[in-house]
Amino acid sequence: MTAPRAEAPPGDRHDGGLHHIVVVGGGAAGLELVTRLGDTLGLRRRARVTLIDRARTHLWKPLLHAVAAGSMNPSEHEVNYLAQAHWHHFAYRYGELTGLDRARREVQVAATHDEEGREITPVRAFRYDTLVIAVGSVTNDFGTPGVAEHAVPLETLEQAVRFNRRLVNACIRAHAQSGEIRPGQLHVAIIGAGATGTELAADLHHTARQVAAHGLDRIDPKKDIRILLIEAAERLLPALAPRISERTLRLLIELGVIVRTGARVSEVRADGVALADGAFIPSELVVWAAGVKAPAVLAALDGLEVNRINQLVVAPTLQTADPDIFAIGDCAACPRPGQATPVPPRAQAAHQQAAHMVGQIRRRLEGKPLVPYRYRDFGSLITLGEYETIGSLMGVLGGRSLFIEGYIARLMYRSLYKMHEMAVQGRSKTLIGMLARGLSRQAEPQVKLH
Repeated sequence: MTAPRAEAPPGDRHDGGLHHIVVVGGGAAGLELVTRLGDTLGLRRRARVTLIDRARTHLWKPLLHAVAAGSMNPSEHEVNYLAQAHWHHFAYRYGELTGLDRARREVQVAATHDEEGREITPVRAFRYDTLVIAVGSVTNDFGTPGVAEHAVPLETLEQAVRFNRRLVNACIRAHAQSGEIRPGQLHVAIIGAGATGTELAADLHHTARQVAAHGLDRIDPKKDIRILLIEAAERLLPALAPRISERTLRLLIELGVIVRTGARVSEVRADGVALADGAFIPSELVVWAAGVKAPAVLAALDGLEVNRINQLVVAPTLQTADPDIFAIGDCAACPRPGQATPVPPRAQAAHQQAAHMVGQIRRRLEGKPLVPYRYRDFGSLITLGEYETIGSLMGVLGGRSLFIEGYIARLMYRSLYKMHEMAVQGRSKTLIGMLARGLSRQAEPQVKLH
């Protein structure tokens, strides 16, 4: 087996021994971090920054349900890594993390290939002085039979696009076939009633009716299309406050979404979902959104400690057991003072940790002690597509949470994404993007039809 070729930092022939910061993973945490580091002039004089990611573009992960439902055009929201690197003074390298050599301070990256199987980039290794791992999370199917073969997870843009195409194709197929629509043929079973599954259920209710309304008159949306939300816990949104869960349940029922709680899936088949109690739910379209874990590669990173879902165990400073290696975002198990569970894998945590890491790296370069990261929970918001947004805000009314819904809640939900956009693209580009998307939607269908 050929050893990976070690690639030195970009431009290191003339870098005067600059400190090399390598960030693996260009999700919300990783991309915000490299952008802020690249834009900091003082750091640019002392360090070089390289981002490594297995994709070529970034899309904020909480938007994937909208892509899957077809209610959002992903090309209007994607960030191209090469362009972002050029504009914000860092280097981007294409490839997937496969291993780590801590003694040599090298990150090992797999070769990449195009659709015809031709090699794009070879197996490589990148040297680092400071390494930040921010590879996010992947779907946890808990070993359930049939999930890999018959269900579509929502962890990447490609998967969200694939499900949307499968949904549209199913509607066109049902309209064109000579026989009657089969039971379950146009049913969508969503396994997991967390934020992703719940938001997808509401979005799909709107999308399926829009698709059928565009000339597919053999399909009766009320009779032929069913959205089913299946959750093993006793209530949907089990990680959020009961009041949010109860209000969301009422709204979904009003939309006609069938909600099954306390229902554990034992198998996913081509024609539906089998439950542990012996029941069978006919559905030829299945989305798995039941849980997350960190990528398996983290469990074999040269002895770094992981927890039961493969997250890298870090100290409050966000350092692993190796002081030169940090982890942030969904792939990090960061302790919370006074809490038995680590910082939750949420977008607001990724945003906070990216900002904290900028200060940590500055202190590291200046030889100063690092400071602990403290998670601040600003609340939880759930959007039900075109219908409603509800949630709670933390730190108001003397420290208690405040339940909100309607227009104010919708504004707060959108502001979360705008914070990410501004951290990555700046205020001017964020405003221009908002205007451009607003204009383009006036000339396009409300949902994606191809």
